[in-house]
Order: sequence, then structure tokens, then C-alpha cells
Amino acid sequence: MSSDKPKIIRCQKLSQGLRFNTLEQWLTWQESLHFTAIELGLERCRRVANNMSLLKPAYNVISVAGTNGKGSSVTMLDLILRDAGYRVGRYLSPHLLKYNERISVNGVDVSDEELCESFDRIDRARGDISLTYFEFGTLAALDIFRQQDVDIALLEVGLGGRLDAVNILDADAALISSIDLDHQQWLGDNRESIGREKAGIFRNKSPAVCSDPKPPQSILDCANALGTPLYLSGVDFHFFTKGDRWELQSEEKTYSDLPRPMQYSDFQLQNASGVIMLLEKIKNKYPVGDDNIKNGMGNFRLNGRMQMLPGKVQTILDVAHNRESATALINNLKTIPCMGKTHLVVGMLKDKDHAAVLKELDQVADSWSVVSLKQERGCGAEELLISLQKLNITENINAYADVASALKSLKQNTHPDDRIVITGSFLTVSDGLISLI
Repeated sequence: MSSDKPKIIRCQKLSQGLRFNTLEQWLTWQESLHFTAIELGLERCRRVANNMSLLKPAYNVISVAGTNGKGSSVTMLDLILRDAGYRVGRYLSPHLLKYNERISVNGVDVSDEELCESFDRIDRARGDISLTYFEFGTLAALDIFRQQDVDIALLEVGLGGRLDAVNILDADAALISSIDLDHQQWLGDNRESIGREKAGIFRNKSPAVCSDPKPPQSILDCANALGTPLYLSGVDFHFFTKGDRWELQSEEKTYSDLPRPMQYSDFQLQNASGVIMLLEKIKNKYPVGDDNIKNGMGNFRLNGRMQMLPGKVQTILDVAHNRESATALINNLKTIPCMGKTHLVVGMLKDKDHAAVLKELDQVADSWSVVSLKQERGCGAEELLISLQKLNITENINAYADVASALKSLKQNTHPDDRIVITGSFLTVSDGLISLI
């Protein structure tokens, strides 16, 4: 078991007058710099980016929005494009174990030193402009991609699309992975409103793909209003499973004998189909071969997405944190043989729909370990207990102060034929990984 205390790496090569000397210090400061953790809007970030001459990059930009599947789609694109020989910058959020995971160039996470140097440049360029933690990270990604001279940047939208910091750059191509209810306090309480926000990453004449099989009409309306060529799952492209392989058919060609991007995750086929369609639409500038696509799909892995850890008892980690992703998790779990019991370890954020997620998870739960998340947005185990009671789920439930305590108890009370599923939030999975690896 590894310690969850971050390793301190000092940034040695920085200019004089540096505000902080370690990445940990920079991140702690950023968390308290702005008056609120989340504030949607482009003005502040755009002004700083303009001061740094980041708004018209030499590289091309693919922006990826959606409720679920954004990180997986970006990772697939990264693997395929790198296999084809392009120099790729990848920006993801949030991270699981280390902040450095958020920004990578050619498959290598950036170093503490690179991040500190970039934060210093941003700090000097912002003047008295206040930035959120996420805005700092987004600007750092764009700055580092320029420093590293990437060919193409893959940018995961953090929240929404229209007013997310990523949207300060005009996307040369856009992908929307799925639409469901999440972040309603910022995006609206229905799929049409949420779809409209996601479609804010569209640009005139720049191709866009939506891999959601039932997209809200608002996405189509936004594309029509902007003059964005939009390609839809089930209309412009179709995918079919064939045993342990699958294929995708578009108007231009059929992609056959494709490896599944993950063995026990049919939802990933939806993401993968959108990825291939997007690559087809940018092939004039960034051509990739069928072998590149097959290699990328075959090599796809992403921590926290149906991640299985070996051990005496099978442990599965998945960051499902809303109804749609919980449904996908349940469907995946039903395809995996389990001779014993399924023990759930669940921790969630305060602003999530606890009842919707817990109701889905109850389909496979033999026991519940609800845990408190200590972070500011995390909810306590007691709140999850109340949500379970309201759903008339009252048996085999225990509450714990943290994930580590829950896993310690389960270690003493599980059978080798059982399985443990850790889910509910990126933070829950992160704590689980820290406890297990």
C-alpha cells in the first residue's frame, strides 16, 4: 500500500521572483485564488490567453464535450493519432492520482517542472485577473502544447461547452460523446438545455460528430444555426458487434474486424464509433490508416473505467457518478461472471443525483459500504445512508469515514468468489487506487 502523501518535487529551473517552488504549493494556492471553485465564462481566461498569445495556435484543435465518455474518447484519439506518427497534446480532467495526468505530450505526462514554469508564465500574464483552478490548468495545457510544438491538441471540455475555459480556442473539429443529466445547476435540468451548452464548442464549417444515439434536438439546431457539418450516430454512421470484434459503417467506408476498446464495456463502442467518424472527417489534414485505428483500439486502457485489479478478491473501479454512467456500469457488471457476492463501495459528491445512481447500483448490490469524501464538494456517508433509506434499501449497509476503512473491513469479510466494486466519483476511485496499489 502506498502513501497518499504527494511527493515534493522542487522546480529548479525557474526565473527569479517565482511565487512558489513546488507544484503542490502552486495547486494549493490556485484552489483558494478565485472566490468560487467553479465559475463558467470565457472573459477572464481569454484575456490571459490573449496576453500570452495563445488564442491562435499553430496546432489544430479537437474539442470533446459530453456528459460521459469524454476522457475515453480523447484517449482513443490520442492513441490512434500517435500511432499514425503525429505529435499529440492531450488535456484531460480531472486526474486520479497525480495532477500531471491532466496534460500529456506524445503519451508522456508533463513534469512538475514544466507545470511550475507554465504556472509562473500564467501568473505573470494575468496581472490582477482572478482565475479558477481549472482555468489555470487549461491555460497551462495550451501553453505547454505551444512550448512542445504539438501537431494537434485534444481538449476535454471540463463542464458544459459554451462557457468552459477550453472554448476560448476555436475547435477545428468537435466531438460530443453523450448527453444526460449532470451538473444541472450550471447546465439546466433537461437534455435539450444541456445539449445546447455542449454544442457551444461547434464552429462554422468545422466538422462535428455526436456519438449519442439519441441526441437532443438542440444539438442539431445549433449545428444548423452555425453552419456546422454534423454527423450523427445511427444516421451517418452505424456500428455493429460481431463476437469479440466489431465494425463501423459510414457513407464512405466500412471499418471491419476492429478490436473492442475494452472487453467488458459496450458503452466504449459508442465512444469509439464517434472517434473513428471524427477521424474520417479530418483525414485530409490528418490521415490515419486502418492499422492505426486497430492498434489504438486494441491498446486502449484508462484508469478508473471498468479497471480490474488482481488480488484474492476481484476489485473493479469505475468513476460512474451520474445515472447514465451508473447504467453503463451495471450493464458491464452483468456481463462479468461472479460466483459470489458483489460488494459496493460508494462515495459521491454533494451536487450529484444520489438517488438516480444508487437506484441503478442496487441491481447488483449484495452489500453496501458508503463512504465520506473529505473534499469540499464531497458528501458524508450519512447523506448516502438517507438516500438509500428513501429508496427502501435497508439491508447489508455499513458507513465508513473513508474508502480505506471500507476496504479494510471488506478484506476481512469477503470470499474469493466475491467482487468489490468501487464507484460513485473520481475521488472515490482515486482513494481506492491509493489504498490498493
